[in-house]
Amino acid sequence: MTQVLITGAGAVSCLGVGVPAMWRALCAAPDGLPERADDPGARMPLPLIHMAPSGPGPGRATRLALTAAREAVADSGLDPRLLARSPVVIGTGGGNADHWERPLDPARPYTPAFTVAAAIGAEVGSSGAATSVSNACSAGGFALAMAADMIRAGEADVVLAGGAEAYSRVALGCFNRMGAVDPYACRPFHRDRGGTVFGEGAAVLVLESAGHARARGAAHHYAALAGSGWSCDAHHLTAPDPDGVQIRRAMTDALDDAGAAPGSVGCVVPHGTGTRLNDEVESRALGSVFGDLADCPPLYSLKALIGHTAGAAGALGAVAGALILDHGTVPPNLALGADRDPGCPVNLPEGGEEPLDGRHVMVNAFAFGGNNVSLVLEGRAA
Repeated sequence: MTQVLITGAGAVSCLGVGVPAMWRALCAAPDGLPERADDPGARMPLPLIHMAPSGPGPGRATRLALTAAREAVADSGLDPRLLARSPVVIGTGGGNADHWERPLDPARPYTPAFTVAAAIGAEVGSSGAATSVSNACSAGGFALAMAADMIRAGEADVVLAGGAEAYSRVALGCFNRMGAVDPYACRPFHRDRGGTVFGEGAAVLVLESAGHARARGAAHHYAALAGSGWSCDAHHLTAPDPDGVQIRRAMTDALDDAGAAPGSVGCVVPHGTGTRLNDEVESRALGSVFGDLADCPPLYSLKALIGHTAGAAGALGAVAGALILDHGTVPPNLALGADRDPGCPVNLPEGGEEPLDGRHVMVNAFAFGGNNVSLVLEGRAA
């Protein structure tokens, strides 16, 4: 089977612009949650990215994605001519929501919301297929899985894939109406968690067949995207199926696709949104897949630092997983201490980096409508 390598990576989030900035921030996780404001009506600020408002040009999600794509291509060392036929697959939940949420202006031309992938294709000079994946908060994970399948099927040697999400008033309003937004902070697996907190961001990976990478003399790859598993609960429009059967299926299918045993997984980047049911269901599913929660590999709770980036979440999780494999260490989690939910007894290392014990990292991304995807990344051979 064709091995799919991650030969370039780009990322932008509230942690900063660029993969090095992201890794530094992950390794410097604060000791605990910020102090509550004295004003009981105060709200945790959204982890947004400072950038000028978009005008008639590219929308906000597209601009975030272009920043990540430029870094990923430069990082890969690919000759631009090799990108001329490379497909682009980008996941996004809301697309360029800033374009369709603003008041209509007859003087301003209509701009479709889902043009992120096409914009990246135009940026790198590719005439390959440009696909926007839009199945909500698992979109970035599905985009990466689809891109890897294209390479494994022989349809492409190189694919640019990932996810991007920008602030959406409609999405935030809907989540707030459902009571799914935590007014304090994004606190996955915290006993008092009250929902999620939205963030913005983008991550783009250069996926490349191992043969193509060798032929061009690629100097480095972070990891291999070794397997993926897809499933759908078909249970509820917004809530996961409480029994977690399809979440478990996504994880076990990803392990099978990668040819990896559960014991070889040294870290899991969970979906872990901070909503009560999601964290409980995912915790139980992890215990089922790995035999017992006491034996579950350490988790790295990315959303505790960057919030829930919706369609970009799976892709940013994959960047975190690739960096964990590349550096051979698991960064410290945001410290919860005695405030961990006893109903989610997952392994959340705190206080310092831990050596990665295992050759694989799993990344989970789940979404409304029960759309589940798990990815298994594999480190370089010793």
